[in-house]
Amino acid sequence: MLVYDGDCGFCAASARWLERRIGEAGRIASSQELGANGLSGLGLTVDDAARAAWWVDAGGRTWCGHLAVARALSACPGLPGCLGAVVARPPLSWLGALTYPMVVRWRHLLPGATDSCRV
Repeated sequence: MLVYDGDCGFCAASARWLERRIGEAGRIASSQELGANGLSGLGLTVDDAARAAWWVDAGGRTWCGHLAVARALSACPGLPGCLGAVVARPPLSWLGALTYPMVVRWRHLLPGATDSCRV
């Protein structure tokens, strides 16, 4: 399951794009939709969900930030799945670790963004 910030227009648009591709391989839900109790059931807090996207697998293991996005992409068939697998491994994962915080910081300037995207 991918958990994202549903108040952010850029995050929501990205999640909708993934949802159209992921099919039965995964679920996508906003942290707002899950609420504190739903997040707690996944081993996450509201603060966790506010600072990054999360991927939670069927065994309860979690990945945060760029690795969460890579896992979500990997769950998709075809090219997105291949991209996710490649992005999750060095050296591209190192680039993702550097890029993800910048995306979070500047997401209000990205396509689909709203004022809620400001962190």
